[in-house]
Amino acid sequence: MSAAIAAAAAAAVVCNSTGSSRNGNHHELLQQVTLPSPPPPLSLPLPSLPLSRYESQKRRDWNTFGQYLRNHRPPLALSRCSGAHVLEFLRYLDQFGKTKVHNQACPFFGHPHPPAPCPCPLKQAWGSLDALIGRLRAAFEENGGLPETNPFGARAVRLYLREVRDAQAKARGIAYEKKKRKKPQQQQQQLQSSNTYPNQIQQGDGSGGGVSGGFAERNMVSRGLVKLGNLFVLN
Repeated sequence: MSAAIAAAAAAAVVCNSTGSSRNGNHHELLQQVTLPSPPPPLSLPLPSLPLSRYESQKRRDWNTFGQYLRNHRPPLALSRCSGAHVLEFLRYLDQFGKTKVHNQACPFFGHPHPPAPCPCPLKQAWGSLDALIGRLRAAFEENGGLPETNPFGARAVRLYLREVRDAQAKARGIAYEKKKRKKPQQQQQQLQSSNTYPNQIQQGDGSGGGVSGGFAERNMVSRGLVKLGNLFVLN
């Protein structure tokens, strides 16, 4: 009887050890199996704000100038670009112009509305060149250029634009006039005079001598009112 009990106990021990070993092996297998990591969350692209008309045109002009430098013979780096190269670029653009500029020998020289066609060349209008230089000057500094080394702000470029303006004004019979800026002192004087005049109209000088003060008093007196201080009462 005792031998049977001992055999049953030994069998139970063997079963427990076998089960524990199986559980351990199963746990090791689970550790070895690597589950795939979940995919990263999709990041939606932020909507880009549309560029303004000025910014779009400035970007196109900058790309055009960069292409001109690359096609230059020999190719020219932006760091070595000077005002003389900017003038070459402006003269290069004349072949794409659409503005008729009459020569002095042309019978329509100085005529704003020529009645017939003529063989005079087409060039870039002064206003277009002036606006182009303004955009390129801003783009140069936005792309890391220094204001003191900006070739689009060179004195030679300013003089060239002035010559083009005067020449086209004579050839086309059109006067380019810029609005004169008022000096700060003149603006302040005008503002003071505009503020003083309504006060005089409303208040007068206290003795009926204002623009409307005397008129108001005479009007009130004609209606039978008497002035007491700043008030009018019935007489």
